[in-house]
Amino acid sequence: MSAEALSSTDYIKHHLQNLTFGHKADGTWGLAHTAAEAKEMGFWAINVDTMGWSIFLGLVFLFFFSKAARSATTGVPGGLQNFVEWIVEFIDNSVRGSFSGRNPLVAPLALTIFIWIFLMNAMDLLPIDWLPQAAAAITGNPHLFFKVVPSTDPNATFGMSIAVFFLVLYYSVKMKGLGGFVGELTLQPFGKFGLPANLFLEGVNLIAKPVSLALRLFGNMYAGEMIFILIALMFSGGGVLMLAGGALQWAWAVFHILVITLQAFIFMTLTIVYLDMAHQEHH
Repeated sequence: MSAEALSSTDYIKHHLQNLTFGHKADGTWGLAHTAAEAKEMGFWAINVDTMGWSIFLGLVFLFFFSKAARSATTGVPGGLQNFVEWIVEFIDNSVRGSFSGRNPLVAPLALTIFIWIFLMNAMDLLPIDWLPQAAAAITGNPHLFFKVVPSTDPNATFGMSIAVFFLVLYYSVKMKGLGGFVGELTLQPFGKFGLPANLFLEGVNLIAKPVSLALRLFGNMYAGEMIFILIALMFSGGGVLMLAGGALQWAWAVFHILVITLQAFIFMTLTIVYLDMAHQEHH
């Protein structure tokens, strides 16, 4: 989908719309052809592009890391093994610095979160029209919706943050007991006489964890994607704007490498911290 084929407004809206599958108003199941139709599909609709790319990138992560594990040697390591060992050491140091408990799940979870989110974010560095145009050519539908950055979809970011939230709840109850967990929510910070205020403050603090995780990642990646879309519009404005757009695209891509890495690191670090808090008992 080129910027020339649509007005600027339509071009932006097209690139911000997911390929959605769900139950249509006429009673059939299928892909939405408009944003309004996607909205009518409701909660149980599936963003096919988000699901497809996130699963594909997860498989890419598993393939290369399992390949490095199978070919690991005690001699001089190859490039892939050296890179994987460096990443694993980095994650291990991050976990040791932020997690004071003992749980064999935390380090593998942190590694998975960091690499998976980084790969999803890195899709933002591809030219914004390449994969959507390829998908349109393959399907024969020039107006096909096709987003390739899963972390710009709040469904993906909330899905990951809610999974972390359930782990926090599970380990809070497992380590402290149900009574201890409920006691934290109702007896702190003002003691038993401030139960309503305690429950409100601690409840808000608890719910804020998955919300902040999801919205921080989504907001930063959505803003970065929007800037790439606006820069892409410059390529349809003549020679001077095309040259300026090329320079801006290169500069923003270089800066965005820091953004995508930082957002993956922040999500991972906060997950480790939240799980550490779940393992600590307050007396």
